[in-house]
Amino acid sequence: MKNILNPLKKYNKNIHNNTSSEEEPLRIIFLLLIILISWLAMHLIKAKEADAEEIQEGIANEIIRFHVIANSDSKEDQLLKYKVRDSLVDELSPQLKNTKDIHGARKIVLNQLEDIQALATDIVKSEGYDYPVSVSLQPTYFPMKVYGEYTFPPGNYEALRVCIGEAKGQNWWCVMFPPLCFVDETYSIIDEESEEQLKTLLTEEEFESIKSKKLPVKIKFKLWELIKDFFQW
Repeated sequence: MKNILNPLKKYNKNIHNNTSSEEEPLRIIFLLLIILISWLAMHLIKAKEADAEEIQEGIANEIIRFHVIANSDSKEDQLLKYKVRDSLVDELSPQLKNTKDIHGARKIVLNQLEDIQALATDIVKSEGYDYPVSVSLQPTYFPMKVYGEYTFPPGNYEALRVCIGEAKGQNWWCVMFPPLCFVDETYSIIDEESEEQLKTLLTEEEFESIKSKKLPVKIKFKLWELIKDFFQW
């Protein structure tokens, strides 16, 4: 019996070895395909990221945003933030209404910085607080934000920045120029005039990118996990 089984075991072993040898080239080809596809996909994503970054920078070169930061997250400090915001919107809206480009808007804001700070400080004091107020026009990072039909990509934008007290509370932001947030009390409805101005300032690609509400998609490749699984067949 043992003499009969030994040749069978040897035969099965040879078949297994031959099968493994035949599969080895296929494994190598498949591995190379995985590497090639992953390399092409990574370059494609890098190109798309570069395009998205270029579009964001193009948009940022044409607009000024408005950033008001509360002293804290307490109900009182948040209400104070909105009162400061409303006063500054009422003050700046008429001055920016007929501005044609970012250069004119920037000039108006820079010339008004001291007055803006004085007005914000007066509002804070009139509400019974002694918080200091700092005002500046500077590059500021903004997350993705939706204004009505428009979705602005995250990135750095020039912004009128108003910090109340310790400025550790939730902040409020909008687009100051063109005046997308100066239309009504909800600060979310954009009128036709502001829309046309925005369309004129931006390229067609930039305008369509914020109008289409295309959200950024994060893609993670698991190349080495695939390779590892492949060799565990």
